[in-house]
Amino acid sequence: AFRAHVIAYADDFVILRTDVILAAATFEAVVAKKATSTIPIVCPALADAVHLGLIESESRPGGNLTGIEPYVAGLPGKQIELAREIMPRASKIGLLTNLEDPKAPPQLKELEAACRTLDIKVVAANVSRPEEIDDVLRGLAAEKVDLVIVLQTNLLLLHCRQIAATALAERLPTLYGYREHVMAGGLISYGVNLSWCYRRAAYFVDRILHGTPPRDLPVEFPNQVLLSVNRKTADALGLAVPPTLLARADEVIE
Repeated sequence: AFRAHVIAYADDFVILRTDVILAAATFEAVVAKKATSTIPIVCPALADAVHLGLIESESRPGGNLTGIEPYVAGLPGKQIELAREIMPRASKIGLLTNLEDPKAPPQLKELEAACRTLDIKVVAANVSRPEEIDDVLRGLAAEKVDLVIVLQTNLLLLHCRQIAATALAERLPTLYGYREHVMAGGLISYGVNLSWCYRRAAYFVDRILHGTPPRDLPVEFPNQVLLSVNRKTADALGLAVPPTLLARADEVIE
């Protein structure tokens, strides 16, 4: 139903001959790109854009689409380091994935590689629909993972409150790439400021409305990484967050 609605909206925008289309994330960008090759498209949350045929390259998009890529290579490895800082004896880490999202496979690959380097066992569990989230998290708890890393995907972000609540009920510490998860009750996040990506999209829209074609607007990457900690969740889990980590945090939720 969601897919059908997005396709219908894209078709409507083409019929209305809008000046620009703002596509919320990669799936919407793919749909918009299929609907039109002439109306400019801006996407604040691109992923795998070259492979999907949305752009020719980040520096020279070449077509009618541009925007921002919030996935930054290397961040998953840093998340593993952070997991070890929170739980130095962690030997088994769960990965909550949503591999249907183009942002997920690169993250999974990096996380698995980082875990191999540190001799940490990985238990990956995929979620395709919201209805699967609770059972999948209970399955990771049954596997006795020390901590769960939740990948940066649209579906998992949209259901951040459900993930945080179920993880807490199952006594699972959680680590994320988006601070929105921590605001919803997750334990800790380290990643880009997604809100900045959406605010920055206004720059692209403004340039396009003033005559600059999307092909001449290079895709951008966020220039800020945020560390957020939910101390209330840590206390509920009985975890003592290292003072050095709290001192480095950009925000601590009490």
